Amino acid sequence: MFKNQRLNNPALWVLTSQLIIPSALAASLSSGPDYEVNGDLEIAAGIFSSDKNYLYDTDRGGAFWQEGYIKFGVSGHYTLNQKATTYGAVNVLSSGTWGDGDAGGFTSGNERRTDLEDAYIGFRSGNLLPALGTNGLDVSFGRQNFVIGDGFLINGDALNLGDNLNGGGLDFDRGGAYWLAARKAFDRTAIARIGGDSGIRSDLFWLHSDNNAQADTELAGINLEYVAPYGTFGLMHIKGLDVDDNYAQALGLSNRDGQKTTSLRYQGNAGTEELFLSGEIVTQDQGDASRPDAEAWYLEAGWSFSEVTWAPEVSARFSQFDEGFDPLFFGFNRGYGTWFQGEVAANYAGPFNTDTDVLHLGVKAYPTSKLAVGALFFDFSDTNQGTGTLDSQEIDLYAEWAVRENLFISPVIGFYKPENSAANGGSQYQDDDLNTYAQIIAVIGF
Repeated sequence: MFKNQRLNNPALWVLTSQLIIPSALAASLSSGPDYEVNGDLEIAAGIFSSDKNYLYDTDRGGAFWQEGYIKFGVSGHYTLNQKATTYGAVNVLSSGTWGDGDAGGFTSGNERRTDLEDAYIGFRSGNLLPALGTNGLDVSFGRQNFVIGDGFLINGDALNLGDNLNGGGLDFDRGGAYWLAARKAFDRTAIARIGGDSGIRSDLFWLHSDNNAQADTELAGINLEYVAPYGTFGLMHIKGLDVDDNYAQALGLSNRDGQKTTSLRYQGNAGTEELFLSGEIVTQDQGDASRPDAEAWYLEAGWSFSEVTWAPEVSARFSQFDEGFDPLFFGFNRGYGTWFQGEVAANYAGPFNTDTDVLHLGVKAYPTSKLAVGALFFDFSDTNQGTGTLDSQEIDLYAEWAVRENLFISPVIGFYKPENSAANGGSQYQDDDLNTYAQIIAVIGF
């Protein structure tokens, strides 16, 4: 829902004005007047069940699997003159999938991997550049996560496939934990954030992925924003610079080398506290005569009944994605449904934010300050070049419970109904009957 700020795609930390789930906590290892070094630990685990399978045929007649990861390391900062600071972090991440593997067939259940996750350094200007405001210049380099806006196009490098699709000399295995999206850091980055928390600001970025499922894409871009009390306007341009040819050809992503993507967006309340408005329009020049240019856009509106019992919120959104639109590094950012639309559809069955129209309705309420409950409806239409073979509807019911300061639990039950089975061009094997899907996620941060 619209006040729900989920950080990192597609799992797990939730921050809202009414429900507070802290992000990963840090324990101080050493500190002084000018420095601090912290020990970081984040643990996440999930149990998943689906009555049906998608995309890759199996004889199981459903799937039951588990995912988990542990992320640990150190972070810290050192204060210089004029309150300028240098900062950095180094983290290692261990992840895995157990059981049958996920319902989409992207993991087998045999994935295990321990590898470097974050390794970056940065500099914040403090009061050194008064014309830019406090910390008006923030420059960082290395292996790190990066997000623009609410993740419609860039929300980290968070596609975490397993070994089930390996073959023909191609290796897509990133350690599993597909839904939890354990690994989110781009392999190499250079990022400059210019400006403060209000007025005109910008981001200049160069990102290089080492994710074979993203064809090891390299891109660069500029993001300009005007931040006002009534909302934020954003304009972004991205240029694709390179891909791994072997993986790009296998995935149909060769167009990313030279691809140009431009977006215009707004998010805010237009001066009315109870109102939420959000929208973005994207044009994409594929740079390839064999692949037509594409567009995508969405409009969303919501209202918060803050004076009513349980402070319910309602929202409606319509999004449209052209055939051939490349959603790049979209991800789970401000709650269930953004930008993984439907737990079954977005994760396993498709469509995956391309070649579809999506109507979304949502409601969320807060029985207590530590508990939120919600329901989401999705209707997918005009899919697969207008043939409708992936047309479907989905309803998801969920809860978000801050059990205590460092423990967050979220159960979900979903009901997904495709209009076609795999035998008729759809993605659901067995049949086109209603699929019942369930998951429960737990996150611990220290």
